[in-house]
Amino acid sequence: MGLFSMGSSLSAGLRGGLFTCSISRLNKRVRVMLFQALVKQEIGFFEVTKTGDLTSRLSSDTTQMSKSVALNVNVLLRSLIKAVGVLSLMVSLSWKLTLVTFIDAPVIAISQKLYNTSYEKLSKEVQDSIARANDVAGEGVAGIRTVRSFNSEQSEAQRYDDKLMDIHNLKTRRDTVRAVYLLVRTLMSLGMHVLMLYYGRQLIKGGQMTTGNLVSFILYQGNLRSYVRTLVHIYGNMLNSVGAAAKVFDYLDRKPQVSMEGDLQPENLKGHVQFQGLTFTYPTRPNRPALQGLSLDLKPGQITALVGPSGGGKSTCVSLLERFYEPQEGEILLDGQPLHQYQHKYLHRKVAMVGQEPVLFSGSIRENIAYGLLDCPLEKVQEAARQANAHGFISQLEHGYDTDVGERGSMLSGGQKQRIAIARALIREPQVLILDEVTSCLDAESEGMVQQALASCPSQTLLVIAHRLKTVEKADQIVVIDKGVVLEQGTHEELMSKKGSYYRLKERLFTEEAEGQADENEHPIQ
Repeated sequence: MGLFSMGSSLSAGLRGGLFTCSISRLNKRVRVMLFQALVKQEIGFFEVTKTGDLTSRLSSDTTQMSKSVALNVNVLLRSLIKAVGVLSLMVSLSWKLTLVTFIDAPVIAISQKLYNTSYEKLSKEVQDSIARANDVAGEGVAGIRTVRSFNSEQSEAQRYDDKLMDIHNLKTRRDTVRAVYLLVRTLMSLGMHVLMLYYGRQLIKGGQMTTGNLVSFILYQGNLRSYVRTLVHIYGNMLNSVGAAAKVFDYLDRKPQVSMEGDLQPENLKGHVQFQGLTFTYPTRPNRPALQGLSLDLKPGQITALVGPSGGGKSTCVSLLERFYEPQEGEILLDGQPLHQYQHKYLHRKVAMVGQEPVLFSGSIRENIAYGLLDCPLEKVQEAARQANAHGFISQLEHGYDTDVGERGSMLSGGQKQRIAIARALIREPQVLILDEVTSCLDAESEGMVQQALASCPSQTLLVIAHRLKTVEKADQIVVIDKGVVLEQGTHEELMSKKGSYYRLKERLFTEEAEGQADENEHPIQ
């Protein structure tokens, strides 16, 4: 008996330890799978899905889902085996009394069904409410400068408090449903005890059962009830995790609308880009076409400048060239081949972009410049930094290229971040380079060095969106875009002589170089 007890204890400990380890492994695996699925989605998905919802799924939902599966399976196996064993002993004592014990099974099944439906619905609402609260908190922290500027700290705290109150109210409703269900189950259990004692007394009177057997049966029945309650509790926990798991699996099963399955990787890419009859509407603005039958030709070795009023479609052209979206009509050709046929990694190494508001990631300057490149040597990083006129200020930092830029580059000024972003693009030696208002944060010296670096690649296709007249004047081709259509295109001299849309834009929108000095702001690293 002693050996049996030791073996049972050892087995229980090993089982518990294995399932505890499996929680961590399962949680890690689900999180990685979910994150991989999310980062492969098209850009439009992130425009309609709130950040708080995604972070909630990645953190609380995956944890709840993993913990529920691993822990509940552990307890489920133990309770189920014990319940079957106790039930067999009860049948051996009196199969008639055992049948009486389960006379309330149909009522339990109906009440369980009603409870499951209500509880599962409320659990999903709780998870969605948690996601909305996370979204409010994330917005407040991310936009803290705006919050502080408008003295809205209290109102943001109140917004968050309101969302937490919504969670509290939903949880109260959910727990009330559970409490009512448990009360009904308890009353039914009490009634069954009375019925079982009465019928057991009748069996003893009839000589079909002894008093000792009835006492044993009652003890076994108490254990069985305990195990059944545990199984019901586990089932409730599993239902609680259904709300979390449903959203997780929705994201895991979602197929991105922009395919990444191309396999074209030519050894020699010229960089000839053709926009052919592009019509595009953003998912968030389905009734406002961003492009309408737009056609362009970007030739290797030439600089093409896109100009026009804000919202005219310039950045949309860039987004489609980067394959952030798919056009509803028309297509983009790269060296005569549709853009979607190119291998994803190859395409984004050959087509690089520097945005107006560059995004840096927490880590060193070297890691940010070599972002996405494996085993990139320091010499290559430094060369790209020199071309972007960033090597000078980086060398003056205490830790040089190993300096941490902070979250989203918070330790750098706007001009410093812009130069690192340019270096990040140049290090790839792209055949097609897109510059979206990148000189707005650069001083005259930095802008001149960057333009000199770009001029050193005569075969490169360069697409520029700019408001500085000096930058636009040097373009081989200037394209005026408004309301998603091309109004004019040609050289600076040709368009000025026409005195059309470009001529009017020159006076209204372009900023002279002397007025466009870079603002080294927001606490640069010393």
